[in-house]
Amino acid sequence: MQIDRTLKKVSGLGAIQGQELGFGNVFSDHMLVREWVNGEWGQPMITPRAPIPVEPSALGIHYGQSVFEGLKAYRGSQDQTLRLFRPDRNAARLEASSTRLCIPTLSTEEFIECICQLVAADAEWVPREREHALYVRPMVFASEGHLAVRPASRYQLVITTAPVAPYFSSRSRALRLKAESRFTRAAPGGTGSAKTSGNYAPTLRPMAAAAEEGFDQILWLDAQEHAFAEEAGQMNIFFRIGDEVVTPELSGTILPGVTRESVLTLLEDWGIKASTRRISMTELLEASDDGSLLEIFGAGTAAVIASVASISHLGHEITAAPVSGDSLGGRLREALLGIQYGEIADPHNWVRLVS
Repeated sequence: MQIDRTLKKVSGLGAIQGQELGFGNVFSDHMLVREWVNGEWGQPMITPRAPIPVEPSALGIHYGQSVFEGLKAYRGSQDQTLRLFRPDRNAARLEASSTRLCIPTLSTEEFIECICQLVAADAEWVPREREHALYVRPMVFASEGHLAVRPASRYQLVITTAPVAPYFSSRSRALRLKAESRFTRAAPGGTGSAKTSGNYAPTLRPMAAAAEEGFDQILWLDAQEHAFAEEAGQMNIFFRIGDEVVTPELSGTILPGVTRESVLTLLEDWGIKASTRRISMTELLEASDDGSLLEIFGAGTAAVIASVASISHLGHEITAAPVSGDSLGGRLREALLGIQYGEIADPHNWVRLVS
């Protein structure tokens, strides 16, 4: 696919040397923009990153007709080759999110090619430190200016990138979660399985309240009974109970994470029993009390694998038994990072090289 390029004459990379990256604080030189009009996607363009003009009455702003994705580009630890991890799964999820919100879709190959060419243009922005990466954020929003509640006739794809440090370092302490028994992230029949902007704003108030109480993240519960675990903040959640690893099933209210899917595949490869099913807070409390709850961890693109120390629920503290030796979460984290940074074999062909 031909992509027009207008590149910056002087990179801004030198200005951030020695600066703490954090996560989403710094952005690279370029962005990719593409417009959907007259029933088709136009020519994509890579341009210097800059503000974009938006109609004040853009339907994406007023009515939330907007979807996005998140993935990373990694620099190989040994060969310095740039890699994307399972971009085809992000493409599939973006397509599903777009379909749910009546947004025109992109083909998988066009999605990946746009990202590959943008990452190649900003190749020097891909960090060299292990566990650092170039975060890629594709977004599609309704750009037509109108006040009717209806699908738009014009859309814009914008892809930006940001060099990032680990969201949670492997050296970070295990997280404390609060099971949210009042507010709801997603309800059956809603958009919980779509990566749409409107899913995130309602989570800000309960997350801020949890942070004020000293918690790191929220464990969201089901909307009907507030009795079953669903997902944690920006991560899918896993529980190791006895000889079984359990993660909540995808019932339409949980985002189908790419890392979640990868974890389930690795567990199958390793011969470890893994189940996707409903799991109640009562079951988790009982497993905590009798010592069979061996590990809790979250999985996501930003976090990779993050260990969870405890979950607070209605005055009860759900904790995993002390780990003796290496944890399963730690093994999964190292396996995923090893594939992403080209350090170990990639038997499922998850990695896409950036040429």
